[in-house]
Amino acid sequence: MTETLTSAATTPGRPARLPLLDVMRGVAILGTLMTNVWIFTSPGAEWAVLSGGQGEMSFDSVPAAAESTMRLLANGKFLSLLTILFGVGLAIQYSAAERRGAPWPGRYRWRALFLFAEGTVHFLLVFAWDVLMGYAVTALLVAWLLTRTPKARHRVMWWAAGLHLALIGLLTAGLLADGSQGGESVSPEVVDLYAHGGYLEQVRFRLDNALDFRMEPLLSFCLLVFLFLLGVRLFRAGAFGSDATGRRLRARLLVWGLGLGLPLSVALSQAGPDLFFLDRYVAGPLMALGYLGLTGALVERVRRPGPLLNGLTAVGRTALSGYVLQNVLCVFVSYGIGLGLAHRLDESWRPWWVMGLWALVCAVLMAGSTLWLRRFRTGPLESVQKWALRH
Repeated sequence: MTETLTSAATTPGRPARLPLLDVMRGVAILGTLMTNVWIFTSPGAEWAVLSGGQGEMSFDSVPAAAESTMRLLANGKFLSLLTILFGVGLAIQYSAAERRGAPWPGRYRWRALFLFAEGTVHFLLVFAWDVLMGYAVTALLVAWLLTRTPKARHRVMWWAAGLHLALIGLLTAGLLADGSQGGESVSPEVVDLYAHGGYLEQVRFRLDNALDFRMEPLLSFCLLVFLFLLGVRLFRAGAFGSDATGRRLRARLLVWGLGLGLPLSVALSQAGPDLFFLDRYVAGPLMALGYLGLTGALVERVRRPGPLLNGLTAVGRTALSGYVLQNVLCVFVSYGIGLGLAHRLDESWRPWWVMGLWALVCAVLMAGSTLWLRRFRTGPLESVQKWALRH
């Protein structure tokens, strides 16, 4: 199984595929849901993120500790991992275009613009905290940077990191100076909107508050640029290869990423909500590197593929479809336009039903993507994207 996941199956005229990347994408997609599932199931749902309606970390009881642990391990970590892997994918596409002698960015601009359109639809119709729009804009910039010199990319990468840290520092200082403990509670009107309101009302609410909901990609744009370029550097350094270089780099990422990121994240999460930005946007990327190394280390030790590893690989190969589908399923289960479990089940059911929902959606995605790929080469949304870009 080690050889299956770290060697690449080749097809004439197509670049070699790195199966280890598919596993990591699958981990990242299902990992982002570990954060988002608490958003869908909180009173006020999407708006609760902005109003502090999701509560603070607590380890005073077994249920509180279970929820806090899951949120601590996920918050910002898997999203950063997904961002790094998006940069890796961009580097792979650039390399393929270079081998063909095709102009760059060339047709990739249309792919990024189509991704932005997909993200806009996803934002309006499904989930206000969509990441695809931010990825599309960042991809356009980084695609152009790939045509610049390594020195220029290096300079932009670290300038982006510095600006990001400065911004997060200022935001954190502002929260500490304000002295308030968290945000205001979610208004009853917003809670009722997600519990009993109609679908078009929810769409209109997202549109009316689009600037607030789009604040994260704006605030984290420099981080996105840094992580995209970091993904490019890791790919070109051989961090995903099956040779000694790849294993050595992944081992370093595991040690430094978790060795620094995990204690930092634990400390920040316990220090109160005023340090939320530092946890999500500083400790999160550090732990993402550790998760990258950890995933590689675990995969190397698997000798025979099983349902879990095959499922993660399938989700990784249908990452766009899986990302959207998991959000659609959570909307249907949680909001009043579907089963409405977020308001039907009282607090005594939390966090166990929420964690069960995450596990169930993960199982559905792994099984569904595995069955889908038995008949089709790519996921449904990936196929629509390819069809649209050919016409």
